[in-house]
Amino acid sequence: MQLFHCICFSFCMNCCCVSKILLPIHQSCVRVRGRSDAFQDAHLLFTVKCQKVTRAQQSTAMTKCQQTDDHMRAPQSISEGDHHLLQMNTLESAVPSLKELERAMDSCRMELNEVDEVWPNLYIGGIAVAHNKEELRKHGITHILNAAHNACGSKGNQAFYGKEFCYHGIAADDFPDFDLSIYFRSASEYIHKALSVPNGKILVHCILGKSRSATLVLAYLMMHHNLSLAAAVERVLQSRAIFPNRGFLKQLQDLELKLRHKRKLCQLQ
Repeated sequence: MQLFHCICFSFCMNCCCVSKILLPIHQSCVRVRGRSDAFQDAHLLFTVKCQKVTRAQQSTAMTKCQQTDDHMRAPQSISEGDHHLLQMNTLESAVPSLKELERAMDSCRMELNEVDEVWPNLYIGGIAVAHNKEELRKHGITHILNAAHNACGSKGNQAFYGKEFCYHGIAADDFPDFDLSIYFRSASEYIHKALSVPNGKILVHCILGKSRSATLVLAYLMMHHNLSLAAAVERVLQSRAIFPNRGFLKQLQDLELKLRHKRKLCQLQ
């Protein structure tokens, strides 16, 4: 019995010793586990923050991309005025320059005649043939369009031609700053009306028949026959040497821009 008590006491003492040894180890493990849990919590918090930052960066990047994309598409939503200007610039690029037109006219080696037929039943001439009724009868002229009405040396008026010829006069000066374009429509309508009459033939003249009269004929071909300025010049140069002044050429350029823009609008409708 004594021996049993001794053994039990010894076992208890050993357990106490083991407990004293294991307790610190257990406490250390608890602390380590606590630190590990704290580390995991911190890591989790850091991960959540990183995800938030990443989402924010992605959102910012997407916003910038969207802004860039919107900026790239901005021309599609330009104002009506800017769109009109863009169209006019595009059309203007296809119009021959003044130098190109002058170069084409300089290339013509024909002599300047008194009168030439430049389009069926349409003649360009100078004042000399316009005053020669016998010559007018010889060519079968029925209508006169005088672009130098009231000019020095011009006799042209209806009283001079009587009932034999129909007369229309335009008091234009052959200066670059003279606005001949205000007569483009009325002159073209008169030419068209004259050519619509059975056996109708018209003489368009000024003093020499190369600037004012030529400009009005070019405007007629552009407005009533849909010829471009370059095509109209080329057509007339096949039959007569002409040379409108720079101001008149610029007005014809403007006319072509207006006609092209008008045709483009008609195509869109």
